[in-house]
Amino acid sequence: MIVRCLHCGVKNRIPKVRLQDRPACGSCHNPLDEMIIRCLHCGAKNRMPENRIHDRPLCGACKTPLIVCHAPAFPVDVNDQNFSREVLGEACSVLVDCWAPWCGPCKTMEPVMEDLAVKYGGAVKIAKLNVDENPLTASQYAIRSIPTLLFFRGGVVVQRLVGAQSREAVEEQLLATIKTN
Repeated sequence: MIVRCLHCGVKNRIPKVRLQDRPACGSCHNPLDEMIIRCLHCGAKNRMPENRIHDRPLCGACKTPLIVCHAPAFPVDVNDQNFSREVLGEACSVLVDCWAPWCGPCKTMEPVMEDLAVKYGGAVKIAKLNVDENPLTASQYAIRSIPTLLFFRGGVVVQRLVGAQSREAVEEQLLATIKTN
């Protein structure tokens, strides 16, 4: 398995038998099981060992609880087959971008979704649903115009934004969804 060090950025090859140990980077010797979690209240970056992630961690700077889930730092493609697992079954908040390849406004929203996935990875999952290829899910959530952004919390839609939105508007709604988790 290849693991990138959060401290120096070096890729480390770790044998599967050593994953249960606490592997260290071959270059800088820092532990490879640490995660960086950004506080949604003050923006501070917090380093935390992966085994302490379920201990209700607090921000080191402002002492507010850190919101943690295992969401990737990139948008995830969802479809009719995996929508239940990837969105409805997710413990953390999920933002679903309903789009189509021919839609101009959808293309303008793509960098916004990628930026939000990087910024809030670990606190929210960003998913992309191609409505042309997945008509069942699109009709289930009454997607009549695109782009449509669906905000899920606990498997339920809590907010819907229709049309191209500014980054600030999407981020504001995303933060409201996360903080009421």
